[in-house]
Amino acid sequence: MSKALLFLLFPVILCLSCGNWGRQERTYDFPQIVESDTLRILTLNTSTSYFIYRDQPMGYHYDMIRDFCKHHGLVPEIIVAGNTGTMVEMLQNKEADVIAYSIPVTNALKDSILYCGLRQISHQVLVQRAGQGDTLLTDVTGLIGKQVTVIDKSKYLDRINNLNNELGGGIVIDKVDSDTIVVEDLIRMVSRGEIAYTVADDDLALVNHTYFGNLNVNLPVSFDQRSSWVVRKDTPLLADSLNSWIENRSSESAFLRIVKRYFEETKGYSNIGRPSFREISGHGVISPFDSYFKRYGKESGIDWRLLASVSYQESNFETEGQSWAGATGLMGLMPSTAASLGIEGAQLLDPEKNISAGAEYLKSLLRTFRFISNPDERIKMTLAAYNGGIGHVFDALALTEKYGGDKEVWDSNVERYLQLKRLEQYYRDPVCKNGYFRADETIKYVRDVIDRWEIYKEKVKE
Repeated sequence: MSKALLFLLFPVILCLSCGNWGRQERTYDFPQIVESDTLRILTLNTSTSYFIYRDQPMGYHYDMIRDFCKHHGLVPEIIVAGNTGTMVEMLQNKEADVIAYSIPVTNALKDSILYCGLRQISHQVLVQRAGQGDTLLTDVTGLIGKQVTVIDKSKYLDRINNLNNELGGGIVIDKVDSDTIVVEDLIRMVSRGEIAYTVADDDLALVNHTYFGNLNVNLPVSFDQRSSWVVRKDTPLLADSLNSWIENRSSESAFLRIVKRYFEETKGYSNIGRPSFREISGHGVISPFDSYFKRYGKESGIDWRLLASVSYQESNFETEGQSWAGATGLMGLMPSTAASLGIEGAQLLDPEKNISAGAEYLKSLLRTFRFISNPDERIKMTLAAYNGGIGHVFDALALTEKYGGDKEVWDSNVERYLQLKRLEQYYRDPVCKNGYFRADETIKYVRDVIDRWEIYKEKVKE
């Protein structure tokens, strides 16, 4: 290369080098995040952090970070990672701005990340039945001679082994395969009396207590562990903003409502102990709203008694009821679903408008599943989508087809794979688009609505 050409190119090379250097050193902290309008959020797909239910994103950590975003006018961009180690690595690689998940506070991580925002102190607890006739253990020494079931190769097994050593032995430790069962399965088995005890993190135990009221989760079996959301060391202003937000919001009603929503409000099995079917009057009346069920059932081409059965399951015919997830009114409509059908605000509590929208939504779901040739099976798929969300049902259909089941049959086929979406190997399968799902309520929902509908058809003329 000639000296003249090199002389001409030198300013260009210098400018390019300066540009690259400037980009590498450019500060990217909270002011730049606000300028971009988007907060990139890492989390895990679990029942305590982030999940999709009724086609809406939900979860304790999700609702909290969404509140922070709303406070600052930011759009939350959720990035679901595979595990905590992957999350920290992605954060350090600047693929996201914050981890909205409980990362344990350790000395090993303090040099590379900033703990900030939502902080928790957690521990493991014993999960035991607290029904009539059950004897509650109030001290860990009571576990001597008792069988405790835990998942093999888990932190719960490590803890119960250590506790057993601390007590000098005597705990009967039952290990189960981690590939086919999750902690929430064991909690359900305790509730049903199939096993006596298991161990879980206290936040997971509290969430499950809202589903199974006959459980006691008050006995700690480990020391406290601090955990927190985290950001990178080079975003101290983001850390300060998260800390300021939590300090100012922690006593406010909106904050407390989120805590109550996930850890206190009764959820999917709240109708335990209530009558399974509404008493039919001698005149063949199911509810005070039969005229609306008949009118909008006829308009939508749906048996009005099926609409009545859905309504009873959703609301027990209470016009102003609302579920923990936000499903409102007689037909248990999510506000976003109702809005897409032209029903908003106080209209959701209007019996006729609510039933009209519910019938229209069921009709649209039936059309969506028109590729299911058997009308009875189509109704079951529709009911599952109405309760749990259409995305999870389509995931279950894809899994059913992939693993050789009959995707045109609900019982023991699509139903089975919907249930399997609680296991990571299934909800992280490439054919699934909606992640983790807790299917117990949806499976029970389909069964109860169909059973009640059969009784209505038997006792009430069309």
